[in-house]
Amino acid sequence: MVCSAAWTTKVPDFRWTVISAVHRHVRSFYHNRVVACWRFSTRQAGRNCSIYALALGLSAHAADTLGSKKAKPWGDYFSKNQLLTVMITSLAASYGIGIYYIVVHVPLLAAIAILEGFFLVAYNFEIFGGRFHNDFWFAVSWGALPTLAGYIMQTNSLELLPLFVASLAGVASFMEIRMSRPYKELKRVEQSSPRVERLENGLKLLSLGTIAFSVIFLAVRIILS
Repeated sequence: MVCSAAWTTKVPDFRWTVISAVHRHVRSFYHNRVVACWRFSTRQAGRNCSIYALALGLSAHAADTLGSKKAKPWGDYFSKNQLLTVMITSLAASYGIGIYYIVVHVPLLAAIAILEGFFLVAYNFEIFGGRFHNDFWFAVSWGALPTLAGYIMQTNSLELLPLFVASLAGVASFMEIRMSRPYKELKRVEQSSPRVERLENGLKLLSLGTIAFSVIFLAVRIILS
């Protein structure tokens, strides 16, 4: 009734003014965050995929083959000079794309670029006494950070939701590396056994689950757009 009277007689009601202002502020805040969270550019996503295909797919594996003191992911298929060439050229191309976007569009991506560059060297060449060459830092550098990079590439911002999703990606990467290492070691000495089958099924389930989660997340984004 007070609100109705205020609107009818043109007399401002303090309580209604405060409520209305808060409502507009919350609605604006929510709208801006939702738009930022679900905004999506296929070009940005493609560039991010290119960056990680070059940096992790090529450069990091070449570095791991050069620096690993135990199992080498690419074995002895390439010479040291070939591996150095692959590592340097792919890393240069990756950072070339990344630096362009950092300067022109996404300054916040610089933080991820610095961290990923550090882990590429620290993890694969086992510096600092191999302190960063373990499953936890693998999960951070191969799971959590790439997920954050994808979100930052789209929005140049950081929210709680992508941090949560990045933590899930880190957990998935941790589970993957914990299963894949014994699986590969067992496959080298025996083709089939109950443990090999369990590990293989676990890796397949994890892979399918990750793909399904990504598809569902994309579908939700499309529906809410």
